[in-house]
Amino acid sequence: DKAKGDDDDDDDDEPEMEEVATSSGFLQLTLDIPEKPLFRDAEGGLVIPQEPLANVLKKFEGMTFRDALDKNGKMQSKRYRLLQLPDYLILHLSRFKSNEYSREKNPTIVAFPVKNLDLSSYVFDKKERKKAPTEEEVRAMSVKQLKALLSSHNCGHIANGVLEKKELLQKTLDFATTSLPDLLTDKYDLIANITHESPSDVGREGKVDPLQEGSYKCHVHHRSDKQWYEIQDLHVKKTIPQLIGVSESYVLIFERKSAQFFQAQKREQMQEQ
Repeated sequence: DKAKGDDDDDDDDEPEMEEVATSSGFLQLTLDIPEKPLFRDAEGGLVIPQEPLANVLKKFEGMTFRDALDKNGKMQSKRYRLLQLPDYLILHLSRFKSNEYSREKNPTIVAFPVKNLDLSSYVFDKKERKKAPTEEEVRAMSVKQLKALLSSHNCGHIANGVLEKKELLQKTLDFATTSLPDLLTDKYDLIANITHESPSDVGREGKVDPLQEGSYKCHVHHRSDKQWYEIQDLHVKKTIPQLIGVSESYVLIFERKSAQFFQAQKREQMQEQ
């Protein structure tokens, strides 16, 4: 009984934890890259470690608490939840850290998909996410309901000039099965990628300032010819997405697939006019 009483006293001495929720907007999401050791292969070359983007994004899964300092320098635990995502999302991979003596770079490669990055599981939206109707549900709709479905997703123009229900039904089915599922999710495609390249041992253990030794490159997707280009100063050359996804990325710029869809629809309407 005495021991039990001692435990109770210890519990009373523990400070009470207060949980406070705050909401704020963001221009970019900063992601921390885990530190990993570098190894040498049989020929003496450095083996660069890799980390999937999904692991780096766990910062925003809304479950894990992380230690952080507030404005007054007091230690606190934080967890991050995304309530809404923009049409254009900027991810900043935090590669550099500085102290009063040196600046170091984390060379770990963050592997990411160039297309169809699905962030739906990271969004804690209070509203229930809409679901696309099934083919059977669409076929059972009246003309009024078909037009209402299109209008509810800002696609009422698809029904413009359509006189027969058969044609309207087919256009609505095409929309509901091919485009609508992407509009109802938080899927993104990469449109630009900024890299910082430097020898792997530069910036490790205080060896030379990595920002002085490294160089920047930019990868840009040209929508008209669906080709990726690598740009460095005045030098431009073609590249392939497979190489971009395993580059020394520093800043990633993604476009929501729904934004792509509405832009394409807008261009089609302008051409028809």
